Amino acid sequence: MFEGSRLLARGDWAQASAAAWRAIDGGAPDGVLVFDADTGRVADLDPRDAIVADTVAVAPPKRGRPRLGVVAREVTLLPRHWDWLNTQPGGASVALRRLVETARRDGADEGRSRSAREAAYRFMQAMAGDMPGFEEASRALFAGDRDRLNQEMEDWPADVRDHTMRYLDADHA
Repeated sequence: MFEGSRLLARGDWAQASAAAWRAIDGGAPDGVLVFDADTGRVADLDPRDAIVADTVAVAPPKRGRPRLGVVAREVTLLPRHWDWLNTQPGGASVALRRLVETARRDGADEGRSRSAREAAYRFMQAMAGDMPGFEEASRALFAGDRDRLNQEMEDWPADVRDHTMRYLDADHA
């Protein structure tokens, strides 16, 4: 959570929301922005979140069907795809789950890196879109050139620089 370009709080959603409302109630002169820790998107505040954070711990929502969290959805495929799936051991559902898990495992690093860059960019755009070096920093970000990115962000407020790099470092966590 930021007030202007200063980092005020970091933590789970309920805690950050409560801190944001306290800052707003205290008359934050530069306004308050809360960012989603995973996507870098600006998040909307709901006053009820602050009430919940100050009183009771929030229980995580329960997932889909028993224990596994299985969710039924429609899949549209060509007839030749259905024919192939039906010949697989365990049937179409097992074959699809196996294909998805293999794709997730094989593309995990690339997907994590892409998501981290996109989250860093969303944050940079919201916080530094009008700062000097933003265009070049964006180019360096998507080129994967961390040294040049650090150079372009050199004149930015420290909290903005550090938080931008935090999104990229989450890629390696």
